[in-house]
Amino acid sequence: MSTVVTARNLRKRYGKFEALKGCDFQIESGRIVGLIGPNGAGKTTALKAMLGLTQYDGELSVLGMNPHSQRHQLMQQVCFIADVAVLPRWIRVRQAIDYVEGVHPRFSRARCDQFLKRTKIGPEMKVRQLSKGMIAQLHLALVMAIDVKLLVLDEPTLGLDILYRKEFYQTLLNDYFDQEKTILITTHQVEEIEHILTDVMFIKDGQITLAASMDAIGERFTEVMVGIDQRDAAMRFKPLDERQVFGKSIFLFDGISNADAAALGEIRKPGIADIFVATMKGAYA
Repeated sequence: MSTVVTARNLRKRYGKFEALKGCDFQIESGRIVGLIGPNGAGKTTALKAMLGLTQYDGELSVLGMNPHSQRHQLMQQVCFIADVAVLPRWIRVRQAIDYVEGVHPRFSRARCDQFLKRTKIGPEMKVRQLSKGMIAQLHLALVMAIDVKLLVLDEPTLGLDILYRKEFYQTLLNDYFDQEKTILITTHQVEEIEHILTDVMFIKDGQITLAASMDAIGERFTEVMVGIDQRDAAMRFKPLDERQVFGKSIFLFDGISNADAAALGEIRKPGIADIFVATMKGAYA
């Protein structure tokens, strides 16, 4: 397995504000990685640095290249989808396809047409005639037709209803992803993508606070539903979080043994959203 992205002491400052505060992380090939954090945490700044869209301090390598000084070469192997509304509203679908075909040497028009045939999008339709969901489908068709090694998605389904969001990720997983490609996703809809992720990175106040595979997270974090008679015993294990449900406490633990957890109460598997909320307390203050 090769390394697609390596960052060491990655920093970015906007005037007096330090958006990235010495981030260290790696992204391996053939992985689907969720970069998750609250607004202002540094997600978009980190993506801009990886895509060569902003200068930075520290070391950063993407596909073995310097994103800032080798951006042209890098963009031959990277695709990026931001908000679904970035396409010009006046452009026709076939014109958008013509444009991408003209600028990207790894674009397959036949593959793009094949995907669009499964939608209600016609080649002569203009973007302003398309719903947000259809625009997302067009974006995805254009991207899926480009054979690149890294796909970066920054809130790609923002503003879409749940059906389009589900279809977007399902299509991405079934028709695009393989072991030769790597996908990096930022989103606020954590619950909807955790089933497709292989790894997660939490970012808070410009720093990576958690970077692990989903398997490692499943082994590391445990939820336990505890009765009132066991609450004091549970507190001795220093839980990350506590919430009340039907008169019982649900504690989230980091690193507790199965034996100790079972002695306290009913063991549950926490979702990424539960772990995110527990570790991000104070970030929205």
